[in-house]
Amino acid sequence: MEKDMENTYSSESDGADGEVSTPIQDDDKAGTSPAAPPTTAARSPDEVPDGGLTAWLQVVGSAAILVNTWGVINTFGVFQAYYETDLLSSHSSSDISWIGSTQGCLLFLVGVVAGPLYDAGYFRNLLFAGLFLIVLGQFMTSLCTSYWQVMLAQGITMGLGMGMTFLPSAAILGQYFSRHRALALGLSSVGSPVAGVVFPIMFSRLVPAVGFPWATRAIAFILLGMSAVPLAFMRTRVPPTTGSRRRAIIDRSALRDAPYLFFVTAGFFAFLALYVPFFYITVFATSHGVASDSFAPYLVTLLNAGSILGRIIPNALADRWGSLNLLIVCVFSSFVLVFGWLGIRDLAGSVVYVFLYGAFSGGVVSLTPSVLVGLSPDMGRVGARMGMSFMALSLAILVGTPIAGAILGEQEDPEWTGTILYSAFALLVATLLYAMSRFLLYRRKPSWKG
Repeated sequence: MEKDMENTYSSESDGADGEVSTPIQDDDKAGTSPAAPPTTAARSPDEVPDGGLTAWLQVVGSAAILVNTWGVINTFGVFQAYYETDLLSSHSSSDISWIGSTQGCLLFLVGVVAGPLYDAGYFRNLLFAGLFLIVLGQFMTSLCTSYWQVMLAQGITMGLGMGMTFLPSAAILGQYFSRHRALALGLSSVGSPVAGVVFPIMFSRLVPAVGFPWATRAIAFILLGMSAVPLAFMRTRVPPTTGSRRRAIIDRSALRDAPYLFFVTAGFFAFLALYVPFFYITVFATSHGVASDSFAPYLVTLLNAGSILGRIIPNALADRWGSLNLLIVCVFSSFVLVFGWLGIRDLAGSVVYVFLYGAFSGGVVSLTPSVLVGLSPDMGRVGARMGMSFMALSLAILVGTPIAGAILGEQEDPEWTGTILYSAFALLVATLLYAMSRFLLYRRKPSWKG
């Protein structure tokens, strides 16, 4: 991932060092006439296409991978509700939520290893192995009858596959886009909420008709079909650099960078609570009589529908208003909305709530990587700093929803007020820490743009 980012920004860094990086720059310095026709053979690997059929096919492939990764994680709320009432009814909400949180944890945690492997030229290997594990895990979930089987298939096997594919699918876009990178990342990330809209509807409709095994297999067949898209079209454009120095996984300078440390700590608290509504809104709606058993799964669909806006609009505004500034707005809005969860009394209120929360929480997820790039002092340390932050976020996702489930307690006497306040105050702490990171950045460089 670092190499891709370095390739993308090489013209800037080379210019700063006073070196010439491409034949086009040589021609300009030599006084070549502007009217001279360019030669396609002269394109350097550092010259990013920033468009074209091949480049946009990478976006399509990345969107398909987002369907198979975050799209599946965003759907876990309907599985949580089904497991609690049927397949795993003897287990607590906290026990069941460990399955979904393990998926999200491994998606980030395995990315710490997948990044260096991607840099070393193993992109296609990661793609094949990761997509195979995702599809295999989903098919095996349809055969599960006990808790440990579901954890192994849906939590661990699928989580490992997601971790192998997610980071490389985002990193490769840096090889094809420079000026339009934010747009490309935003469009590719739409695959996640779109899947989160479709899969809950499928699952809730198919379970009564054909049962849990075939409802799960139907999703597995879609994941298999989506896997064909990146395998057919996605290729690295820039070969791995041979003989380059070994990259460090830990950037020790980050441990002395106060804005970065506050940002990572804020991210830990944000992701500790961010997915609690995704996991528990269906259970809340049915237990409070807000929605019928048949309609409650559609609340997860509406969450993801709102997230589509949150993945696109903040990224489109980030270049002008600052990624960190918009992130603070999104986290604070999520905090206010979670407090609003306490006041939901009817179906209309729940629909408005989940749509708005999906939009602002989607902005938190989509803006985090761009802020991390901006907090890195140079492109040579982006990968290491992203990996360090991913480790913190993976731990937050792993324990966040199970803590909420433990607070919730038994299904016969759930403690919803405590669960909601836990989520709200975690997001409040995240907002304050993000604001502190922004303040320290302003002291370092007086500019309103983060």
